[in-house]
Amino acid sequence: MAIVKPFKGIRPPKALVEQVESRPYDVLDSEEARAEAGDNEKSLYHIIKPEIDFPVGTSEYDPRVYEKAAENFQKFQDKGWLIQDPREHYYIYAQTMNGKTQYGLVVCAHTDDYMAGRIKKHELTRRDKEEDRMKHVRVNNANIEPVFFAYPDNAVLNEILMRYAATEPEYDFIAPIDGFRHQFWVISDEKDMQTITDEFAKMPSLYIADGHHRSAAAALVGAEKQKQNPNHKGDEEYNFFMAVCFQASQLTILDYNRVVKDLNGMSSEEFLAALQVNFIVEDKGTEIYKPQQLHEFSLYLDQHWYSLKAKEGTYDNSDPIGVLDVDISSRLILDEILNIGDLRSSQRIDFVGGLRGLGELKRRVDSGEMRAALALYPVSMQQIMDIADSGKIMPPKATWFEPKLRSGLVIHKLS
Repeated sequence: MAIVKPFKGIRPPKALVEQVESRPYDVLDSEEARAEAGDNEKSLYHIIKPEIDFPVGTSEYDPRVYEKAAENFQKFQDKGWLIQDPREHYYIYAQTMNGKTQYGLVVCAHTDDYMAGRIKKHELTRRDKEEDRMKHVRVNNANIEPVFFAYPDNAVLNEILMRYAATEPEYDFIAPIDGFRHQFWVISDEKDMQTITDEFAKMPSLYIADGHHRSAAAALVGAEKQKQNPNHKGDEEYNFFMAVCFQASQLTILDYNRVVKDLNGMSSEEFLAALQVNFIVEDKGTEIYKPQQLHEFSLYLDQHWYSLKAKEGTYDNSDPIGVLDVDISSRLILDEILNIGDLRSSQRIDFVGGLRGLGELKRRVDSGEMRAALALYPVSMQQIMDIADSGKIMPPKATWFEPKLRSGLVIHKLS
């Protein structure tokens, strides 16, 4: 069973939400955050990217930067830019992109569920990134930003979501940069809150969609606090961390594409010939060509687009990993032909989220920065859940979720 509970959210007054809210810490660098914050002292970047309050070039991992995060978090509360709700609530967070709306329940999930594997992951985490987020949670004694979960579709929860969606939201704004609509409701009804708790309790698992490092950091800090408290009972606030949970069928996963700097010493003709061993290669001309189905890829090379269809026998439909296009392309193109084995460390490859479109792949190749580009058909949420259920891990750079959660709509304090 998945344990969730409501919490006393810390959030901006309605009139200030658009000044406070921000993009997540990990989708932009320090200088982008500095530029977006500008002279807005209420921007959440002062808490999640506090290096912007130091001279340019200051490391985001400098101990003073973490201390500044806590100082700014307290300042926001002292000035009334963030105010804690007097009682516990669940919340609803809706995002609309390209006419499609997804509705998430903002809950507190239990750290024990993460440690026991009931909150399932599909990506590996890096210890250095975990430690960075752990420091941020420790110094603020709060989950400043939520993680992004998926759960199997649930008619009872959907009825609650749609009922609130028909009412006036607490927050409703179009975010800069992404241009997507973000709405937020507060659930106050005790019966609705109990129903939410009960429905989650029937679920054997929750699935991390995005935010693996934040999930790990929150759970590990919670485990630390359990050990440090000689009177630990199990119901303390530090046993929980904040997540926005969406029905799996509502989520949009975009393609996550690859650009490579060289062809491993081959000419274009030699590369295309090598591809024909495992793929049916078809020249699609100069107009942008997008993969139409699983196991089809688009290659951009020398101002031409090619369709690459993986031949029968090059993948295993019964293997949740072997059936993935990210695995097929990694094995048969990047590794076998181009000798790019470790996608996490190779300097010969870069990755482009699908929100930028295939035009961005074309631009980077035509500019001479990259030699070729490979576009993939998006992974499905069902594939992610199958992999998580099997206990396996997806290849690197496999999923790109949009829209990203905005930060600063609500915060969870650990005490």
